[in-house]
Amino acid sequence: MKQLLPPHFRNNEDVKYGFLRLVDIPAEVAANQPWFNQTLTTVNDAVVRLGIFEGEFPWHQHAEQDEFFLVLDGEISLDVEGRDAVVLGRHQGFTVPKATMHRPRSPRRSVVLMVESIGIVATGDRS
Repeated sequence: MKQLLPPHFRNNEDVKYGFLRLVDIPAEVAANQPWFNQTLTTVNDAVVRLGIFEGEFPWHQHAEQDEFFLVLDGEISLDVEGRDAVVLGRHQGFTVPKATMHRPRSPRRSVVLMVESIGIVATGDRS
């Protein structure tokens, strides 16, 4: 059975800033509400995305891509299948390897930077 995405989930895959432009993360955070996901820029074969999390995201996996999470503000828990949850506070990061079932959860509004392969589907390959 497919799990539903959080209410008001927005995933903007357009590259908002690109090359040679100042990325204003505080302005992006102030202008958006959870669950928000915006591709900020590309770096070689990767995208850098800004996420605003609050509550639970569904379990999912990315069959072909690793995913790096870096908490800029707040706290998230990453549930990883077969392991204890990893709690990330401000300025802490964690990489989820490809084909690993996982889900982020956040007890309050949290700001997260993600580095992923170009073409990754934010909602993963859910079942």
